[in-house]
Amino acid sequence: MEGRPEDSAAGYGGGFSWTTTLGPRCLKALGVANKFNFQLRSEDRHRPFPHKVIIGQGVNESVRHVGLKLLAYVLFFHERIQIETEVQDDSIPFVPDLAVIGYDMRPTLWVECGECTVSKLHKLAVKCPEAALWVIKRSRAEADHLLAAMEKDELRRGRYGVVALDPEFFQEFCGLIRERNEFHWFDGGIDSGQARFEFNGLWFDIEFEILRR
Repeated sequence: MEGRPEDSAAGYGGGFSWTTTLGPRCLKALGVANKFNFQLRSEDRHRPFPHKVIIGQGVNESVRHVGLKLLAYVLFFHERIQIETEVQDDSIPFVPDLAVIGYDMRPTLWVECGECTVSKLHKLAVKCPEAALWVIKRSRAEADHLLAAMEKDELRRGRYGVVALDPEFFQEFCGLIRERNEFHWFDGGIDSGQARFEFNGLWFDIEFEILRR
């Protein structure tokens, strides 16, 4: 069975989304263990979400990684944001978890979710000089570990942002993820360090830390 990328209502394709129903063997052949459908609503005029996004779970990825990608999507939302899009530049040998690609086809935002090596971050700073580089972590402890490694390797200051989530919130949030989900956004974002939303019938009013390097 053949699948093709599905364009969202905002006019761009997310990573790993299809208009056809793929069986488990087809998904694994494409490097995807599962896919999760998120129906989106927003009360924030600055976040006109598409009606839905479909996020693929890689064969070697956990549901927690899917949760990080969804949270990064809503926190960093931009009308051109894409999930796991291929960057049309042979000098950039990486696929971002999320990115905003400018009209010149160069990344203006690059977001890594969860594990990310210091070496990769250094290369991204060199190869994507105009992009804001961010990493979203499950906890302050994970964020501090990354920042310490960046300090040790003397990565350039002023190039990176790290989001540290509350680990108890994140565990509860991921425990709610199903194959079909409903997400209703009210307000918040990266600039405010807080967010209010309803996910699968449960209300969340969260705060998170923004750390800079």
